[in-house]
Amino acid sequence: MGWLETWLIEWLKGKIYFSFEALNHDIRTRVSDLAERPFKHREGSRKSVFEALDKPALRSLPKDTFEAFITKFIKRVPNNYHVECDGFYYSVPYQYYDQPAVIHIYARRVEVYTNDGERIAIHQRAFSGKRYITDPAHMPANHRVVVEMRSKDGAYYRSWSSSIGPNTNRVVTLLLEKADFEEQAYKSCMGVIGFAKTYGNSRLEKACKKAIALNAVTYTTVRNILKNNQDFVTETYGSSADTPTPHHENLRTGEWK
Repeated sequence: MGWLETWLIEWLKGKIYFSFEALNHDIRTRVSDLAERPFKHREGSRKSVFEALDKPALRSLPKDTFEAFITKFIKRVPNNYHVECDGFYYSVPYQYYDQPAVIHIYARRVEVYTNDGERIAIHQRAFSGKRYITDPAHMPANHRVVVEMRSKDGAYYRSWSSSIGPNTNRVVTLLLEKADFEEQAYKSCMGVIGFAKTYGNSRLEKACKKAIALNAVTYTTVRNILKNNQDFVTETYGSSADTPTPHHENLRTGEWK
């Protein structure tokens, strides 16, 4: 389109303008005249060709403002399913391990695509702080469980167990208190509370009550009680001192002879 620029400048030569508005007005008028000017060697004009061919094929402009980005190609996603960008590591769904990927690096975000152009991850771009940026949804199930467990503390387990019932809460509290370090009991607490999903709150409450009565408050005890349906068995624990003893000849009375 260099000829158009030359053509316009030649036409504007010698004209004086005191505002950009006046200049742009004359340029639009001049270009409009050019668009409507008939072709020399065929029918129609630039305007008629545009309206017949180009205009029907036009699509709406994207809603988002265009942003420039830098492209980085990854030969293969490593087994920790994080791709490197400027010293930081961004997660992608673990299923794409060992596959090639393409990173688009924007000013404020990082997007990861497959070679086919499918976007598989998007992260806010990091410039400081922790070097690994991980979306939990990208993790395999076993990794998610570990991360979730590490993110909880004793107060969390106490609160969760209290929503099930007092006996479950008592078992969890005792597990936390018996551990040398509270963190050592988190896995057992998670396991005990998890029985509610398998057996229901009511059965877990009964199993925990029995474990407390047996003075054997452990994850294994609660598990075995539920597994063997011992929570359905009614037993009496402790002393029977409150039950009167039948009279017989060997019974010692309070009188000494």
